[in-house]
Amino acid sequence: MQGLDSTRREDGEQANESCAYADLVIRIKEWGRALGFSAIGIAHADVSAASHHLLRWLALGRHGEMDYMAKHAPLRCAPQSLLPGALTVISARLPYWPVAADARQVLADGTLAYVSRYALGRDYHKTMRRRLQQLADELRLELVARGLGERFACRAFCDSAPVLETEFARLAGVGWRGKHTLSLTRMGSWHFLGEIYTNLPLPADAPIAHHCGSCRRCLDACPTAAIISPYEVDARRCISYLTIELAGPIPHALRPLIGNRIYGCDDCQICCPWNRFGQFGEADFAPRHGLDAPQLAALFAWSEEEFAARMAGSAIRRIGYQRWLRNIAVALGNAPGTPEVVAALEQRRDSATPLVREHIDWALAQHLAQGKWPRPPTA
Repeated sequence: MQGLDSTRREDGEQANESCAYADLVIRIKEWGRALGFSAIGIAHADVSAASHHLLRWLALGRHGEMDYMAKHAPLRCAPQSLLPGALTVISARLPYWPVAADARQVLADGTLAYVSRYALGRDYHKTMRRRLQQLADELRLELVARGLGERFACRAFCDSAPVLETEFARLAGVGWRGKHTLSLTRMGSWHFLGEIYTNLPLPADAPIAHHCGSCRRCLDACPTAAIISPYEVDARRCISYLTIELAGPIPHALRPLIGNRIYGCDDCQICCPWNRFGQFGEADFAPRHGLDAPQLAALFAWSEEEFAARMAGSAIRRIGYQRWLRNIAVALGNAPGTPEVVAALEQRRDSATPLVREHIDWALAQHLAQGKWPRPPTA
């Protein structure tokens, strides 16, 4: 009987512990809502089901010049390498869709510059990391009150470490992977993701099912056909990669397809039916410096000092001034051949770096070829 009583006591303790962690998850989600997150979910720290897709994508070279993707692949596939003893992951979703000029209208006006809507306001890394740390602090305080603080370990991430965030969002019931490979929900895809790795044995939520059905609008809308099949993107063709990650010249064949997109691309999201139900983000993500519908020629006239000052606190600053000018030069080459556009290119050419000058010459040649500009650039 003594052995039976011991077994019952252990079972009872385990049941009490499970209830305590289930209650803790409820509290975590309450704290998350109070911090402005639109969803919080819990996933097991196991991405083995998705790891082989990542390794295949890398083996095919579809990451382009993003060498860090290959270098850090083992860390993405093994969460415990980032937090020893990691058992569960808290996945958080934060909406960012801004009150801004209509995206389709900006894309349709070749004299304007299109900036991906996530980058119009404050750098999301700062906002997300602060919120995630606040959530982690609330959790730590609760565990200390329960006498469990010394056993607790966690790390918060938002594009700050090699994390398979879309997979964790799926496992945690926060969003499914859309055919464009972005995290998608019934309220759309205009959101950021963040994660907290923890060594707590929290009960996991059920994974979310896919709801893309037979729709292929994102594949058809991609300007450069970078979405080569459902759920697979060749970064080497993606405008976000070309305008943000690529450090050197943009391939000639892809320049006309970029249009007026100078930082990132949203076409696969703009066309998504689920984004009709999206919600606005908060003030942090509101447009700054009129970047939701700026004139290309005006942006091209910014000095390096103006770029640094106006892009302070923005995600755009990470590409640097030269890539900024390179991207605008391509957009000006795709713009209507007005005197203002041609003058903007000519005025910048002589003082440009070799990288920027090559793109300026391409842009001027575009206008010459179309009969919009009477003379070729000076060698």
